Amino acid sequence: MIIQPLAFETTPPMELLLLADPSQTLVEGYLKRGSCYVAIAEEMIVGVYVLLPTRPDTIELVNVAVDEAHQGKGIGKKLVLHAIEQAKQLGYRTIEVGTGNSSVDQLALYQKCGFRMTGIDRDFFLRHYDEPIFENGIQVVDMVRMSQDV
Repeated sequence: MIIQPLAFETTPPMELLLLADPSQTLVEGYLKRGSCYVAIAEEMIVGVYVLLPTRPDTIELVNVAVDEAHQGKGIGKKLVLHAIEQAKQLGYRTIEVGTGNSSVDQLALYQKCGFRMTGIDRDFFLRHYDEPIFENGIQVVDMVRMSQDV
């Protein structure tokens, strides 16, 4: 498997991006401002992430998704670690990520990759999404914010 920037002329893998963020409007918005990276295995895109500069020394990992048929194989962790390395190479001092309050697996993954919790954006998903989102039998209401120095 290789991880590389999405080629300029290539259409972003929207079906994958929507696995991590169900709002096509939000996804299209941060794709215009950020950089999309894809994981390719067996000549197909199996994972994706997007990095979005937010402040002069800070970049945010705004979307990480792995094709459902390829989940549980460590691809998500490889994507997150690659994003951290990209942030370093691009000269950022901090990388941030946010995930839903019910995203148990994602919270564990980010902590395994060195992220620490920095705050809660209360009602984030109620303010930014028209339809309720449920995960693990829990409504996604708050965003858990995490970061690490790179």
